[in-house]
Amino acid sequence: MAELEYFVAVAEELHFGRAATRLAIAQPALSKAVRRLESRLGTALLHRSSRHVALTPAGEALLTHGRHALNAVGAAVEMARRAGDRHTRLRLVIKAGGDANLLSGILAAYARRPDAHQVDILFGGATDRADHVRDGRADVALLYVPFDDTTGLDHETLTVEGRVAILSPGHRLATRSEVTLADLAQEPLPRWKGVRWTGAPEGRPGPEVEDGAVLMDLIRLGRTVAVLPRSLALPAQPGLVYRPVADAARSALVVAWAQEDRRRPVASFVAAAVEAAGAAGEG
Repeated sequence: MAELEYFVAVAEELHFGRAATRLAIAQPALSKAVRRLESRLGTALLHRSSRHVALTPAGEALLTHGRHALNAVGAAVEMARRAGDRHTRLRLVIKAGGDANLLSGILAAYARRPDAHQVDILFGGATDRADHVRDGRADVALLYVPFDDTTGLDHETLTVEGRVAILSPGHRLATRSEVTLADLAQEPLPRWKGVRWTGAPEGRPGPEVEDGAVLMDLIRLGRTVAVLPRSLALPAQPGLVYRPVADAARSALVVAWAQEDRRRPVASFVAAAVEAAGAAGEG
């Protein structure tokens, strides 16, 4: 496992010196470990030159799966530690405003359960909440599918909703009552860092964003438009126009947890979340 950790560090830094500093080991020892891993796998993982390090196709594949493997080991250690703690606190990671107004009901439904634990709320960014669960920083998460990567996670759907386009007031589509994916086909859509393809039209390459507030400013300036789940687009902000996207695939808000996590507090929280979402849907 140490060799895999060493390789991932080099692959992320693309520099042996920086990776060695990050790992707090000598650079020659790091180079030897990576070559030993390549020898065992029977394939080159890195292209090396005196000034440049790049991943081979095999290296790119190992980086993707290696990250998941290291996260899984870290999460397993953390879950084992927490399983032995009689006073376990459950950690829920959400995006600010990314609960479709269900969070209060979920927490109340969970608190009524006899096996309930205290819930700590963690606020993740636009793209890293699933990683919080995979590496053990959080026990459960509220995620949007298909926007968030649920690799290595199980999940239950809480609510399904349509998507809306967010436009500047002067945009050519702002006077429409609704828009279609074809209308947006040539628009510069934002590229969310770390988010996989979600079924929206390709459009022209738009700016890469990580922060929702920055995205809204870019829309106001006419630099991009966005297609978001309805609950993430509300409440409406001044200076922006919101239009339903009639033919966009619907998105789902889900409660997610690690596939290998079978702890009772997690299962109880998931059941409470599903119960609360069902009650909200009936109201």
